[in-house]
Amino acid sequence: MDQSNINSVKIDKGTDLLPIGTVVMLEEIPQALMIYGRMQQQGDKEVIWDYVACPYPQGHLSDETNVFFHHSQVHQVLFHGFVSEGEKLMREKIRSLSDGE
Repeated sequence: MDQSNINSVKIDKGTDLLPIGTVVMLEEIPQALMIYGRMQQQGDKEVIWDYVACPYPQGHLSDETNVFFHHSQVHQVLFHGFVSEGEKLMREKIRSLSDGE
């Protein structure tokens, strides 16, 4: 066992969309990001992004600091957001909408 990582926590990002409040790292950005929206469209662009996030711990500063990205771009999950029964229902709705496309 690598003793230098004895207190580290490895959180699997899984394949489902991450809940609101999850804090992640992307390869391309050296700043932690907190997810605050899912299945988001950036302005009038046609792409639907899996997530929109803001810098953590600063929070939403302006629309210019929004970061749009896909689940596949998540390099590391630092904190997993709250999963309530409502969150589970929302995931099912999102999944059924994306399966229907």
